Amino acid sequence: MAREVNIALDNRSYSIWIGTGVLERLAEVVRGQRGVVVTDANVAAAHGATTMAILGGGWEQVVLPPGGATKSATQWADVLEQMAGLRLDRQAVVVGRGGGVGGDLAGFAAATYMRGIRFVQVPTSLLAMVDSSVGGKTGINLAAGKNLAGAFYQPLAVVADLATLATLPAREFAAGLAEVVKYGVALDAPFLAWLEEHTAAIRAREPQALEHLVARCCELKAEVVSQDERESGRRALLNFGHTLGHALEKITGYGRLLHGEGVALGMVYALELSVARCGFSREDVRRVVALLRAFDLPVVPEGDWAWGAVRKAMAVDKKSAGGQVRGVLSQQLGQSDLPVVVPEAELEAAWKRWWAHGIS
Repeated sequence: MAREVNIALDNRSYSIWIGTGVLERLAEVVRGQRGVVVTDANVAAAHGATTMAILGGGWEQVVLPPGGATKSATQWADVLEQMAGLRLDRQAVVVGRGGGVGGDLAGFAAATYMRGIRFVQVPTSLLAMVDSSVGGKTGINLAAGKNLAGAFYQPLAVVADLATLATLPAREFAAGLAEVVKYGVALDAPFLAWLEEHTAAIRAREPQALEHLVARCCELKAEVVSQDERESGRRALLNFGHTLGHALEKITGYGRLLHGEGVALGMVYALELSVARCGFSREDVRRVVALLRAFDLPVVPEGDWAWGAVRKAMAVDKKSAGGQVRGVLSQQLGQSDLPVVVPEAELEAAWKRWWAHGIS
Protein backbone atom coordinates (compact mmCIF):
# COMPACT_ATOMS: atom_id res chain seq x y z
CA MET A 1 0.00 0.00 0.00
CA ALA A 2 1.48 3.31 -1.13
CA ARG A 3 1.90 6.32 1.12
CA GLU A 4 1.65 9.90 -0.11
CA VAL A 5 3.39 12.86 1.52
CA ASN A 6 2.73 16.37 0.24
CA ILE A 7 5.16 19.28 0.03
CA ALA A 8 3.09 22.46 0.35
CA LEU A 9 4.72 25.27 -1.66
CA ASP A 10 1.82 27.06 -3.35
CA ASN A 11 2.11 26.58 -7.14
CA ARG A 12 5.26 24.48 -6.63
CA SER A 13 3.56 21.91 -4.38
CA TYR A 14 4.00 18.24 -5.21
CA SER A 15 3.56 14.70 -3.92
CA ILE A 16 6.06 12.12 -2.74
CA TRP A 17 4.87 8.59 -3.50
CA ILE A 18 6.33 5.89 -1.26
CA GLY A 19 5.80 2.15 -1.48
CA THR A 20 6.64 -1.07 -3.29
CA GLY A 21 5.56 -0.88 -6.92
CA VAL A 22 4.88 2.87 -7.07
CA LEU A 23 7.23 3.24 -10.04
CA GLU A 24 4.15 2.72 -12.22
CA ARG A 25 3.03 6.21 -11.17
CA LEU A 26 5.88 7.68 -13.18
CA ALA A 27 3.84 7.37 -16.38
CA GLU A 28 1.03 9.40 -14.79
CA VAL A 29 3.43 12.11 -13.67
CA VAL A 30 5.07 12.70 -17.07
CA ARG A 31 1.74 12.31 -18.98
CA GLY A 32 3.11 11.24 -22.32
CA GLN A 33 5.81 13.92 -22.55
CA ARG A 34 9.23 13.19 -24.02
CA GLY A 35 12.46 13.68 -22.22
CA VAL A 36 15.59 12.14 -20.79
CA VAL A 37 16.40 9.83 -17.89
CA VAL A 38 19.62 10.84 -16.14
CA THR A 39 21.05 7.83 -14.33
CA ASP A 40 24.33 6.07 -13.65
CA ALA A 41 25.73 2.88 -15.14
CA ASN A 42 24.89 0.69 -12.14
CA VAL A 43 21.28 1.88 -11.88
CA ALA A 44 20.84 1.68 -15.66
CA ALA A 45 21.96 -1.94 -15.64
CA ALA A 46 19.62 -2.87 -12.78
CA HIS A 47 16.56 -0.72 -13.50
CA GLY A 48 16.99 0.99 -16.86
CA ALA A 49 14.86 -1.36 -18.94
CA THR A 50 11.94 -1.22 -16.48
CA THR A 51 12.07 2.56 -16.30
CA MET A 52 12.15 3.04 -20.06
CA ALA A 53 9.30 0.58 -20.57
CA ILE A 54 7.10 2.55 -18.15
CA LEU A 55 7.93 5.85 -19.84
CA GLY A 56 7.27 4.57 -23.36
CA GLY A 57 8.48 6.16 -26.60
CA GLY A 58 10.22 9.50 -26.93
CA TRP A 59 12.65 8.96 -24.07
CA GLU A 60 16.43 8.58 -24.01
CA GLN A 61 18.93 7.77 -21.26
CA VAL A 62 21.97 9.78 -20.26
CA VAL A 63 24.20 7.35 -18.37
CA LEU A 64 26.78 8.68 -15.93
CA PRO A 65 29.74 6.96 -14.24
CA PRO A 66 28.80 5.81 -10.72
CA GLY A 67 30.38 7.36 -7.63
CA GLY A 68 30.67 10.65 -5.78
CA ALA A 69 33.17 12.14 -8.24
CA THR A 70 30.38 12.27 -10.85
CA LYS A 71 28.75 15.21 -9.08
CA SER A 72 31.03 17.68 -10.84
CA ALA A 73 30.96 20.65 -13.20
CA THR A 74 32.43 18.49 -15.96
CA GLN A 75 29.67 15.89 -15.75
CA TRP A 76 26.96 18.55 -15.38
CA ALA A 77 28.16 20.25 -18.57
CA ASP A 78 28.27 16.91 -20.37
CA VAL A 79 24.65 16.16 -19.40
CA LEU A 80 23.57 19.56 -20.74
CA GLU A 81 25.41 18.93 -24.01
CA GLN A 82 23.72 15.55 -24.39
CA MET A 83 20.32 17.10 -23.68
CA ALA A 84 20.99 19.74 -26.33
CA GLY A 85 22.15 17.04 -28.75
CA LEU A 86 18.80 15.31 -28.29
CA ARG A 87 17.11 18.61 -29.19
CA LEU A 88 15.06 18.71 -26.04
CA ASP A 89 12.85 21.80 -25.83
CA ARG A 90 11.22 23.58 -22.90
CA GLN A 91 8.37 21.07 -22.84
CA ALA A 92 10.74 18.18 -22.12
CA VAL A 93 11.04 16.45 -18.75
CA VAL A 94 14.15 15.24 -16.94
CA VAL A 95 13.82 12.12 -14.79
CA GLY A 96 16.56 11.71 -12.19
CA ARG A 97 16.83 7.96 -11.58
CA GLY A 98 19.41 6.99 -8.97
CA GLY A 99 20.93 7.94 -5.66
CA GLY A 100 21.78 11.31 -4.19
CA VAL A 101 24.63 12.05 -6.58
CA GLY A 102 22.63 11.41 -9.75
CA GLY A 103 19.50 13.06 -8.40
CA ASP A 104 21.33 16.25 -7.42
CA LEU A 105 23.05 16.46 -10.79
CA ALA A 106 19.89 15.68 -12.76
CA GLY A 107 17.95 18.33 -10.87
CA PHE A 108 20.67 20.93 -11.47
CA ALA A 109 20.72 20.06 -15.17
CA ALA A 110 16.93 20.52 -15.30
CA ALA A 111 17.18 23.82 -13.42
CA THR A 112 19.77 25.23 -15.84
CA TYR A 113 18.84 23.77 -19.25
CA MET A 114 16.99 26.49 -21.18
CA ARG A 115 16.74 28.31 -17.82
CA GLY A 116 14.65 25.53 -16.34
CA ILE A 117 12.57 22.59 -17.51
CA ARG A 118 10.43 20.16 -15.53
CA PHE A 119 11.90 17.17 -13.74
CA VAL A 120 10.93 14.22 -11.57
CA GLN A 121 12.97 12.58 -8.83
CA VAL A 122 12.94 8.76 -8.85
CA PRO A 123 15.35 7.80 -6.04
CA THR A 124 16.83 4.31 -5.84
CA SER A 125 18.86 4.60 -2.62
CA LEU A 126 17.64 5.00 0.94
CA LEU A 127 19.60 8.22 1.38
CA ALA A 128 17.97 9.74 -1.70
CA MET A 129 14.49 8.62 -0.64
CA VAL A 130 14.66 10.13 2.84
CA ASP A 131 16.65 13.24 2.06
CA SER A 132 18.30 14.37 -1.16
CA SER A 133 15.36 13.81 -3.55
CA VAL A 134 12.98 15.81 -1.33
CA GLY A 135 12.89 19.58 -0.99
CA GLY A 136 14.33 20.93 -4.24
CA LYS A 137 18.03 21.21 -3.44
CA THR A 138 20.04 20.47 -6.57
CA GLY A 139 23.71 20.96 -7.25
CA ILE A 140 27.25 19.82 -7.83
CA ASN A 141 30.51 19.86 -5.90
CA LEU A 142 33.42 22.20 -6.60
CA ALA A 143 37.07 21.58 -5.83
CA ALA A 144 36.72 24.05 -2.93
CA GLY A 145 33.83 22.22 -1.26
CA LYS A 146 30.62 20.23 -1.44
CA ASN A 147 27.40 21.57 -3.01
CA LEU A 148 28.87 25.02 -3.65
CA ALA A 149 27.10 25.30 -7.01
CA GLY A 150 23.40 24.59 -7.29
CA ALA A 151 19.84 25.84 -7.24
CA PHE A 152 16.62 25.45 -5.29
CA TYR A 153 14.40 23.85 -7.92
CA GLN A 154 11.37 21.77 -7.03
CA PRO A 155 10.42 18.59 -8.94
CA LEU A 156 7.01 17.70 -10.35
CA ALA A 157 6.94 14.71 -8.00
CA VAL A 158 9.10 12.22 -6.15
CA VAL A 159 8.45 8.52 -6.86
CA ALA A 160 10.17 6.36 -4.24
CA ASP A 161 9.73 2.68 -5.07
CA LEU A 162 10.95 0.68 -2.08
CA ALA A 163 11.56 -2.38 -4.27
CA THR A 164 14.94 -0.93 -5.28
CA LEU A 165 16.15 -1.08 -1.67
CA ALA A 166 16.12 -4.89 -1.73
CA THR A 167 19.26 -4.93 -3.90
CA LEU A 168 20.99 -1.85 -2.46
CA PRO A 169 24.52 -2.76 -1.26
CA ALA A 170 24.78 -3.01 2.52
CA ARG A 171 27.18 -0.08 2.84
CA GLU A 172 24.89 2.19 0.80
CA PHE A 173 21.88 1.12 2.87
CA ALA A 174 23.73 1.89 6.09
CA ALA A 175 24.78 5.30 4.73
CA GLY A 176 21.13 6.16 4.16
CA LEU A 177 20.32 5.26 7.75
CA ALA A 178 22.62 8.05 8.95
CA GLU A 179 20.25 10.63 7.46
CA VAL A 180 17.35 8.73 9.05
CA VAL A 181 18.95 8.94 12.51
CA LYS A 182 19.58 12.65 11.88
CA TYR A 183 15.84 13.32 11.70
CA GLY A 184 15.31 11.67 15.06
CA VAL A 185 18.18 13.47 16.78
CA ALA A 186 17.48 16.90 15.31
CA LEU A 187 13.69 16.96 15.03
CA ASP A 188 11.77 14.00 16.47
CA ALA A 189 12.80 12.14 19.63
CA PRO A 190 9.83 9.69 19.44
CA PHE A 191 10.97 8.71 15.94
CA LEU A 192 14.45 8.01 17.31
CA ALA A 193 12.85 5.73 19.90
CA TRP A 194 10.93 3.97 17.11
CA LEU A 195 14.21 3.38 15.27
CA GLU A 196 15.70 1.83 18.40
CA GLU A 197 12.68 -0.46 18.82
CA HIS A 198 12.66 -1.55 15.17
CA THR A 199 16.40 -1.85 14.49
CA ALA A 200 16.20 -5.54 13.60
CA ALA A 201 13.30 -5.05 11.18
CA ILE A 202 15.06 -2.13 9.53
CA ARG A 203 18.31 -4.06 9.14
CA ALA A 204 16.31 -6.93 7.62
CA ARG A 205 14.75 -4.38 5.22
CA GLU A 206 11.20 -5.44 6.09
CA PRO A 207 8.87 -3.55 3.71
CA GLN A 208 6.44 -2.34 6.38
CA ALA A 209 9.24 -0.92 8.51
CA LEU A 210 10.90 0.73 5.52
CA GLU A 211 7.65 2.30 4.37
CA HIS A 212 7.07 3.88 7.76
CA LEU A 213 10.71 4.95 8.02
CA VAL A 214 10.82 6.65 4.61
CA ALA A 215 7.38 8.25 5.03
CA ARG A 216 8.21 9.70 8.46
CA CYS A 217 11.48 11.20 7.23
CA CYS A 218 9.66 12.73 4.25
CA GLU A 219 6.94 14.11 6.54
CA LEU A 220 9.54 15.78 8.75
CA LYS A 221 11.39 17.24 5.80
CA ALA A 222 8.15 18.34 4.13
CA GLU A 223 7.18 20.27 7.25
CA VAL A 224 10.52 22.07 7.37
CA VAL A 225 10.71 22.80 3.63
CA SER A 226 7.15 24.13 3.55
CA GLN A 227 8.16 26.66 6.21
CA ASP A 228 11.57 27.53 4.77
CA GLU A 229 12.10 26.54 1.14
CA ARG A 230 15.40 28.34 0.59
CA GLU A 231 17.17 27.73 3.88
CA SER A 232 16.87 31.23 5.28
CA GLY A 233 16.05 29.84 8.73
CA ARG A 234 14.67 26.56 10.04
CA ARG A 235 15.73 24.42 7.09
CA ALA A 236 19.31 24.72 8.31
CA LEU A 237 18.37 22.24 11.07
CA LEU A 238 18.41 19.53 8.40
CA ASN A 239 22.18 20.10 8.22
CA PHE A 240 22.75 18.60 11.66
CA GLY A 241 26.02 16.66 11.38
CA HIS A 242 26.78 17.99 7.91
CA THR A 243 29.36 20.67 8.77
CA LEU A 244 32.02 18.15 9.70
CA GLY A 245 30.51 15.47 7.44
CA HIS A 246 31.01 17.55 4.29
CA ALA A 247 34.53 18.49 5.40
CA LEU A 248 35.49 14.84 5.81
CA GLU A 249 34.04 14.00 2.40
CA LYS A 250 36.15 16.77 0.87
CA ILE A 251 39.47 15.84 2.46
CA THR A 252 39.00 12.16 1.59
CA GLY A 253 38.22 12.91 -2.05
CA TYR A 254 34.43 12.50 -2.54
CA GLY A 255 33.97 8.77 -2.74
CA ARG A 256 36.20 7.07 -0.20
CA LEU A 257 33.82 8.17 2.57
CA LEU A 258 30.14 7.94 1.69
CA HIS A 259 27.96 10.95 2.47
CA GLY A 260 26.01 9.11 5.16
CA GLU A 261 29.23 7.91 6.79
CA GLY A 262 30.43 11.50 6.94
CA VAL A 263 27.08 12.59 8.43
CA ALA A 264 27.28 9.86 11.09
CA LEU A 265 30.69 11.09 12.17
CA GLY A 266 29.52 14.70 11.92
CA MET A 267 26.57 14.02 14.20
CA VAL A 268 28.78 12.52 16.90
CA TYR A 269 31.08 15.54 16.68
CA ALA A 270 28.09 17.92 16.82
CA LEU A 271 26.82 16.10 19.89
CA GLU A 272 30.24 16.39 21.52
CA LEU A 273 30.04 20.16 20.95
CA SER A 274 26.43 20.14 22.18
CA VAL A 275 27.43 18.54 25.48
CA ALA A 276 29.94 21.32 26.13
CA ARG A 277 27.91 24.27 24.83
CA CYS A 278 24.25 23.30 25.31
CA GLY A 279 24.20 20.82 28.16
CA PHE A 280 23.17 17.91 25.96
CA SER A 281 22.95 14.69 27.95
CA ARG A 282 26.04 12.48 27.78
CA GLU A 283 23.74 9.49 28.28
CA ASP A 284 21.79 10.48 25.15
CA VAL A 285 25.05 10.80 23.20
CA ARG A 286 25.77 7.17 24.08
CA ARG A 287 22.24 6.28 23.01
CA VAL A 288 22.71 7.86 19.56
CA VAL A 289 26.12 6.28 19.16
CA ALA A 290 24.70 2.85 20.01
CA LEU A 291 22.06 3.26 17.31
CA LEU A 292 24.62 4.36 14.72
CA ARG A 293 26.77 1.35 15.58
CA ALA A 294 23.73 -0.94 15.32
CA PHE A 295 23.29 0.38 11.78
CA ASP A 296 26.97 -0.33 10.94
CA LEU A 297 27.97 3.33 10.76
CA PRO A 298 31.31 4.85 11.89
CA VAL A 299 31.33 6.82 15.16
CA VAL A 300 35.01 7.66 15.71
CA PRO A 301 37.50 9.42 13.40
CA GLU A 302 40.06 7.29 11.65
CA GLY A 303 42.93 7.57 9.19
CA ASP A 304 45.26 10.54 8.92
CA TRP A 305 42.67 13.28 9.39
CA ALA A 306 44.76 16.13 10.77
CA TRP A 307 42.79 18.86 12.55
CA GLY A 308 44.31 21.59 10.37
CA ALA A 309 43.01 20.02 7.16
CA VAL A 310 39.61 19.31 8.71
CA ARG A 311 39.27 22.89 10.00
CA LYS A 312 40.23 24.34 6.61
CA ALA A 313 37.58 22.25 4.89
CA MET A 314 34.95 23.28 7.44
CA ALA A 315 35.59 26.96 6.63
CA VAL A 316 33.93 26.67 3.19
CA ASP A 317 30.74 25.10 4.55
CA LYS A 318 27.70 27.06 3.32
CA LYS A 319 26.72 27.91 6.90
CA SER A 320 30.10 29.50 7.66
CA ALA A 321 30.36 33.28 7.87
CA GLY A 322 33.63 35.15 7.53
CA GLY A 323 35.55 31.90 7.92
CA GLN A 324 33.89 31.21 11.27
CA VAL A 325 32.24 27.81 11.68
CA ARG A 326 28.51 27.98 12.39
CA GLY A 327 27.20 24.65 13.61
CA VAL A 328 23.76 23.18 14.18
CA LEU A 329 23.83 22.00 17.80
CA SER A 330 21.25 20.37 20.06
CA GLN A 331 19.96 21.00 23.57
CA GLN A 332 18.19 17.65 23.81
CA LEU A 333 17.03 14.83 21.59
CA GLY A 334 14.57 16.09 18.98
CA GLN A 335 15.37 19.73 19.59
CA SER A 336 18.10 21.52 17.64
CA ASP A 337 19.10 25.16 17.34
CA LEU A 338 19.76 27.29 14.27
CA PRO A 339 23.46 27.54 13.35
CA VAL A 340 25.60 29.35 15.91
CA VAL A 341 29.24 30.43 15.77
CA VAL A 342 31.39 27.97 17.69
CA PRO A 343 34.63 29.42 19.14
CA GLU A 344 37.84 28.07 17.64
CA ALA A 345 39.10 26.69 20.94
CA GLU A 346 35.92 24.66 21.43
CA LEU A 347 36.01 23.28 17.89
CA GLU A 348 39.55 21.98 18.33
CA ALA A 349 39.05 20.78 21.91
CA ALA A 350 36.01 18.71 20.95
CA TRP A 351 37.89 17.18 18.02
CA LYS A 352 40.90 16.26 20.19
CA ARG A 353 38.70 14.78 22.95
CA TRP A 354 36.88 12.69 20.39
CA TRP A 355 40.03 11.63 18.58
CA ALA A 356 41.83 10.65 21.77
CA HIS A 357 39.04 9.02 23.75
CA GLY A 358 36.21 8.17 21.33
CA ILE A 359 32.84 8.24 23.08
CA SER A 360 32.89 8.24 26.87
